[in-house]
Amino acid sequence: MTAVWISLAVVGLVLLYSIYLFNRLVSLRNRVDNGWSQIDVQLRRRYDLIPNLVETVKGYAAHEREVFEHVAEARSRAIGATTVGDQAQAENQLTAGLRRLMAVAENYPELKASQNFLALQEELTGTESRIAYARQFYNDQVMLLNTRIQAVPSNVLAKAFGFTPREFFDIEDPIRGPVQVDLTHP
Repeated sequence: MTAVWISLAVVGLVLLYSIYLFNRLVSLRNRVDNGWSQIDVQLRRRYDLIPNLVETVKGYAAHEREVFEHVAEARSRAIGATTVGDQAQAENQLTAGLRRLMAVAENYPELKASQNFLALQEELTGTESRIAYARQFYNDQVMLLNTRIQAVPSNVLAKAFGFTPREFFDIEDPIRGPVQVDLTHP
């Protein structure tokens, strides 16, 4: 009779631990989803700022059409991205376009002194900081979730309930490395 109670106790503990692991996986998955939604909010904010910034620079440097077109195309690709990897690639192209746009602005002292341009530039810088913070939070949660999915014994439950590893959101930091600008016209 004691063996039956011990067996029931062991089964009960295994069941409780399985419930704990499952709930932990669900919690981590939800944190990853929340992290991604925070990134999405900041990226949308960035996308909304870009047309105003481009129009402001255009007013002073209308002949830099190629730069404006590159930024507009990169913005469109970023808005249309559907996977984390596609989003990261599109964001890297958009960041490169914004670097070129800012380099163009450097050639126009009256633009750099414009209150409208300075306000937009400051807002974009703040948004970039918020994107970096949101990206860090998201990637931390992805790491925790992926570790749980791959580690024993939670990997058994993860596989049984269809939890899959998530992709990190790795984009180029806007301040990483020097600006590379080539404004020569053929």
